[in-house]
Amino acid sequence: MQIQAITANYLKTICWKDDNIVDWAGGYTYSLGGKVRQLGSHYAYSFNSAISSADGSYIFIYNKLGTKGLLLKNGQLIREINRSYYYANAYEFPVAFTTLGNKTYLIHCPVAYNQLDLEDVETGEIITNISGRKPTDIFYSRLEVSSDGAFLMSKGWVWHPLHEISVFDIKECIRNPLLMDNPQFYPNAGAEICTASFIDDNTIVIGSSDEIIDEDNMGKLPPNHICLWDFKTDHFCGPVKVKEDFGNLFAINANYCWDLLGFPKIVNINTGEIVEQNKEINSGKQQSSFISATENFPSIIFNRQTKQIAIAKHEKIEVLTPGFSWE
Repeated sequence: MQIQAITANYLKTICWKDDNIVDWAGGYTYSLGGKVRQLGSHYAYSFNSAISSADGSYIFIYNKLGTKGLLLKNGQLIREINRSYYYANAYEFPVAFTTLGNKTYLIHCPVAYNQLDLEDVETGEIITNISGRKPTDIFYSRLEVSSDGAFLMSKGWVWHPLHEISVFDIKECIRNPLLMDNPQFYPNAGAEICTASFIDDNTIVIGSSDEIIDEDNMGKLPPNHICLWDFKTDHFCGPVKVKEDFGNLFAINANYCWDLLGFPKIVNINTGEIVEQNKEINSGKQQSSFISATENFPSIIFNRQTKQIAIAKHEKIEVLTPGFSWE
């Protein structure tokens, strides 16, 4: 894999914008060519994470283990966003953008820790907060939207604790917000599923922990395995055991994915073999939505278009590019 190091200035957050990395909270843009440009604004408070809408117009900066965030448009503040305090210091802030037609929504949990909602970024209207909602006891986290903006995945947890993956059809949830309390797709496997990443609009790479939850379904996905999951048909394809322990996965395509547990590596999804790795780079110890000590978890962002990973810690950003053609 190719590695490029960037020296930053008072780094707070990292977010991809085309081929550049922007620190929206700290107020700087870093190009991969080495140029640094100061933005016209920066934001105080302990913000350490950022995401952007598909077109880059809307930004959300937040504290990953906090309750506070800011919604920005082209870098300028629109309004503050909050989530429940309940166990907020233990798991990732649930938030994502989706754009359908000419409408962009912020997906988060503004009403209760266990109620997912869609908020119109321009008006602030929470369009799914209707009477009759009956949210179940789920801690939504690590939200991810498919590349076409149509499906939402939560990689969260339930008490005792047990991690789980659920997928929602966003358009159907807009038509009937009661569906926000009833995931339309979830992997029916025998082991706890602690990590996942969209490959395309039908397929997700998923990975299991060593926790067994249903011995009758062990054949679909045994403990400590990864596989491809067609979430629309609930079909599991070829579970394989990875040659190393793994954590958060980021899909490159149907054959390869990044794994960032301990150090960055690229895994062959079909064989479990590690095809590239760099043990000199610390990429943290995260294996689920739980983060209990932020100093052990550097900021990591994935560029879905270029398949690059950026890892930031202290005043340094390391950009990792696959060392082979993935197209």
